[in-house]
Amino acid sequence: MGNGDTRVRGIAARAGGWSARHRWAAVGIWVLFVVLAMGLGSAAGRVDVKDSDQMGGETHTAAMIVEDAGIDEPASETVLIQAKDGSLKATDAEFRAAVTAVVTAVEATGKVTGVTTPYEARTISKDGRSALVQFDMRGEADTAGERVEPVLKAVEGVQKEHESLRIEEIGGASMMKTFDDAFGDDFKKAEYSAVPVALGILLVAFGALVAALVPVALAITAIMATMGLMGLVSHFQPMSETANSVMLLVGLAVGVDYCLFYLRREREERAAGRDAQTALRIAAATSGRAIVVSGVTVCVAMAGMLFTGIAEFEAMGLASLMVVAVAMVGSVTVLPALLSLLGERVEKGRLPFLRRRRKNGASEGSRFWTAVLRRVLAKPLLAAAVATGALLAVAAPAIGMKTENLTLDQEFGDSLPIVQTYNRVNEAFPGGSDPAEVVVKADDINAPEVRAALADFRERAVSSGASRGPVDVTMHDEQNVALVYVPLVGGSDQDKAGDSLDKLRDDVRPATLGKVDGVEAPITGQVAGSKDFNDQLVGSVLPVFVFVVVFAFLLMLLSFRSLTIALTSIVLNLLSVGAAYGILVAVFQHGWGASLVGAEGVGAIITWLPLFLFVILFGLSMDYHVFVVSRIREARLRGRTTRDAIQHGVVTTAGVVTSAAVIMVAVFAIFGTLSMQSMKQMGVGLAAAVLIDATIIRGVLLPAVMALLGERNWYLPKWLHRLPDLTHDETPEAIGPAARDDEGERVGV
Repeated sequence: MGNGDTRVRGIAARAGGWSARHRWAAVGIWVLFVVLAMGLGSAAGRVDVKDSDQMGGETHTAAMIVEDAGIDEPASETVLIQAKDGSLKATDAEFRAAVTAVVTAVEATGKVTGVTTPYEARTISKDGRSALVQFDMRGEADTAGERVEPVLKAVEGVQKEHESLRIEEIGGASMMKTFDDAFGDDFKKAEYSAVPVALGILLVAFGALVAALVPVALAITAIMATMGLMGLVSHFQPMSETANSVMLLVGLAVGVDYCLFYLRREREERAAGRDAQTALRIAAATSGRAIVVSGVTVCVAMAGMLFTGIAEFEAMGLASLMVVAVAMVGSVTVLPALLSLLGERVEKGRLPFLRRRRKNGASEGSRFWTAVLRRVLAKPLLAAAVATGALLAVAAPAIGMKTENLTLDQEFGDSLPIVQTYNRVNEAFPGGSDPAEVVVKADDINAPEVRAALADFRERAVSSGASRGPVDVTMHDEQNVALVYVPLVGGSDQDKAGDSLDKLRDDVRPATLGKVDGVEAPITGQVAGSKDFNDQLVGSVLPVFVFVVVFAFLLMLLSFRSLTIALTSIVLNLLSVGAAYGILVAVFQHGWGASLVGAEGVGAIITWLPLFLFVILFGLSMDYHVFVVSRIREARLRGRTTRDAIQHGVVTTAGVVTSAAVIMVAVFAIFGTLSMQSMKQMGVGLAAAVLIDATIIRGVLLPAVMALLGERNWYLPKWLHRLPDLTHDETPEAIGPAARDDEGERVGV
C-alpha cells in the first residue's frame, strides 16, 4: 500500500499550503468574509418561519385559511374563580361578587376586550364550584405578553380581597410573560456559558492560553459569519430562533473540534522534530483532509432535515449545514495561516501547573487507551461481543418509544404556579385550556345550510362524547369564516384527547359540515397540531433515513476506497444513535434515573427530538470516526500491519478525541440543565451519545471489529475500482523531508 508519489494532492493540503505561504492574505480574506456576511445579513434582515408554515396536514390548512382571510386571532385569557374548600358555588353572592370584581378590574386596565362572564358563556363547572371569566388582549397576539402585566396585577388585587376563593389567570399572553420571565434568559445563559466551558477544557488539553484561544476564536467567527448568511438565505428559506440556537450549538462543537484536530496534529509533528513549515504541511494533508471528509459528511447528514417538509426542521438543517461548511472552510484555510503567523508563540500563556507534553508528541492520556487497546486487540472477538451486547442492551428501551408534543405540566412540572393553574382548569373544564379549533370556510358563511350544519356540529360534538361543551362559535361574516372552539374530553391526557379529536374528524365533521358543498372545515389546536406534526414526522423518517445513510456510505466509500470501512462506519453510527434513543426513553419516558440529571419521567419523548437526534448525531459521530480511521489508514500506508496500524491510530488520536468529546459533552450537557423537559431531553441525548461514541464505539468496538476483519478492512471489489478516488494517500513522508517514525526507524515512501 505504499505510494511513491511525493506531490501534495488534495484540496485540504493545497489550501493549507497556500494559506501558510500567504498568511496575511488568508487572514484578511477570512476577516473580510465574516464582516461582509454579517453586514449583508444585517442589511437584508431575517425572515422567520410563519406560524402557518410550522405544521402540516389539517393544522397547516387551517392556519392558511385564517392567514389568507386576514383574521388576527387575539391572545385569549381566562381567569379561573374556584372555591378553595368547596363550600361556595357560582350561584352564591360572594362568588358572584368576585366575578363582578374580576370583570371590573380587567376592564379598568384598558388592555382587554370582549370580556364575558361565566353566567353569559355558561363556563361553570359541573359541580358548580369553578367558573371562568374570559377575555381577549388588545393588540397583536405575538406581543401580548409584553402588555399583560397590568391585567395580571389587577387579578392579583381581586384575589387579595377574596381569600376564600382561588382567583388565577392563565392564557396565551400570561403564559408568554411567565415563560419569558422564568426562562427567557435560560437559553442565553446556556449559550454564553458554552464558550467559557469550551475554552476551559481547551486550556487543559493544550496547556497554553494562545493555543486554546485559536479554536474558540475560529468557531466564534464561523458562527458570526453564519448568522449573517442566515439573514440572506432566510429570504429563500425562512429561519427561526430555534434554528439560531441549534446553529450555535453545532457551530461551537464542530468549529472547536476541527481546529482541535488540526492544531494537535501540527503540534505533534513539531514535537517529533519536524520544522514548523513541514509540520503545517503534514497537518494540512492529514488532519485537514479528515476535516474536509468529516465536514462534507456532516453537511450531508444535516441536509437530511430538508426532506422533512417541516419548515422548522428545514431551517435547522440549513442553518446547521451552513455553519459546518463555514467552520470546515475556516479550519483548512485561515487556521494554517494563523499557526504560521504565531509559530512558537502558540505556546504562549502556558499554565504552570500543567506539564509539557513529551517530546514525541504523545499525550499522557494515551497511556489509558494503550492499556485498553492491548486488551481489546488481545481478544477482539470478546471485546466486540461485550461492547455490542452492552450497546444493544442500552438501546433496548427505544423499542417502546412514545413521541408526542409535551403538555404544559409535562414540559415544566409544578415548578411554575401557572402550571398548577393549567392543571386546575383542565380538571374542572376538561379540554377547556386547549380546545380544538374548527376553521370553517364557505362561499357564504351565513347560508342557511351552513348555519344549520354549524348548529348540528355543535350538538353532535357533545352528544358523540368528544366534548362536554360549551362549544363556542365566532363568526367572521366579511371573510366567510367561522371559528368553532371545542373543549376535548381528555383534557391534558394526550391519548384520550386524541381519541376525542379522531371522533370530531372522522365522525362528527363528515356527518355535519362535510355534507355541505364548498365547505372546508380543517380542525386545528394543540392536540391536533401534535397529531399532525407526529404524522408528518413519521412520514418523513424513511426518506431522511435513506438519504443520510446512503450518502454517508457513498462519501466514506469514496474517501477511503474500502467497502468494509464504509459499511462498518454506518453500522457503528447506527449503534451509537440507538444507544442514545435507549437512554432517552429509559430516563425521560420511564423515569429510570431521571433524578440523577435533574429531570423526571414524563411518559413521552418530545415529537421532534428522535429525527433531530438521528441527523445531528449521525453527522457529528463522523468527526471522530473519520479522524480515527484516517490515522489508522495513514499508518497502514506507511507499511505497518493492520493490527499495528489500529493500535497506532487509536492511541495517537485518543488525546484529541477525548478532548473533543469532553467539549461536546460539556456544551450539550449545559442544555440538559435548562428547566424545560424538551431541552433536557435534547441535552442529555446528545451528551450521552457523544460520550458513548467517543469511548465504547471508537475506543473498543471500532478497533475490535477492525482487528477481526484484518486485511479485509481495505477490501474494494474490482467492479468498484472505477469509482472516483478521493483518498489522495497523503502520508507525512509524501509531503515533508525524510523522517523517522515514532520508533526511530527510517520510513520509505
